[in-house]
Amino acid sequence: MVQQNFMIGIVGFGGMGNWHRELIESIDGLEVAGIYDIKESRVQYAKKCNIKVYGSLEELLQDDRIDLVLVSTPNDLHKSIAVKAMKSGKNVVSEKPVTLNSADLKDMINVSENTGMFFTVHQNRRWDEDFLTMKKIYEERRLGEVFRIESRVHGSRGIPGDWRQEKEHGGGMVLDWGVHLLDQILLMMGDTKLKTVYATMTHVTNQLVDDGFTAELRFENGLEVMVEVGTNNFISLPRWYMLGVNGTAIIEGWNLNGRIVSTAGKDEADVVPVKTAAGLTKTMAPRRDDTMQKQELPIVKSDIRDFYRNVMKVIQKKEEPRVKLPEVMRVMKLMEAIFESARERKVVKFE
Repeated sequence: MVQQNFMIGIVGFGGMGNWHRELIESIDGLEVAGIYDIKESRVQYAKKCNIKVYGSLEELLQDDRIDLVLVSTPNDLHKSIAVKAMKSGKNVVSEKPVTLNSADLKDMINVSENTGMFFTVHQNRRWDEDFLTMKKIYEERRLGEVFRIESRVHGSRGIPGDWRQEKEHGGGMVLDWGVHLLDQILLMMGDTKLKTVYATMTHVTNQLVDDGFTAELRFENGLEVMVEVGTNNFISLPRWYMLGVNGTAIIEGWNLNGRIVSTAGKDEADVVPVKTAAGLTKTMAPRRDDTMQKQELPIVKSDIRDFYRNVMKVIQKKEEPRVKLPEVMRVMKLMEAIFESARERKVVKFE
């Protein structure tokens, strides 16, 4: 007997909604049933792509063929649409951030539990190969004991000129990019508790929402993590920078250009001073080549289609979800701690 495809309805057919549609077309067993969007331009685009267009959200939710609903609207609408979908008997994937605060997320989780519908969040950057590579370096202790990690994304175009600039729609960089970088770090740290958070925000190009932020996270094992997002940076700093007692790892940008530099087990008995602009220094003198070794990054490959493959198997009761709701809640509460720290200008205790 041939198994029928899972059918997904897409609510919100903007840039990310269409990205999902293109991805889904390459996944065996999953098919787009149709879309709903309030913008006529997106409706016309869907028709050009020969995609069914529903006249209302209710019409989409009443289609018995649909097993799964993707919510890909502005952030402030995620909760209401997801709740309606689950109460209509549909499983739900929400774009990130899942909603605007932890109280709303708790309501969504309660609806999922009460209806028995599967509910998850598209934390797609768990599949970023730069993240997975640094996670491997950390877990395999290739640098010895790690004492600091820096994770950042920099751009120079400000916030895109749409709802992402507006607070009422859940705009700002904490909710846009922060949700990704914080999720990655918490996943990398596993069960290690996060003790304190200190954050600052920038409003260089936008006074309504944060157009950048820096968060200093201190974990119970003493590890310090700096997470930074900037949108007015015309020279970008490295995407990843990891410091261990025996070495350093760096990834420059999206192209996975980077390296590991570590000790080779040889000590320098006599350090030769180096001349700087106005004096000598032994502390900052470069190490001898024979005391260091350079290694290529242990690149970890991934396939973002595995997200939806997992969703289908969870619905079939064959797998556990790759993105679990307690993990999503932890990230949401961390974002709230960042907002509190920046607003009150203080260190916030977390766990």
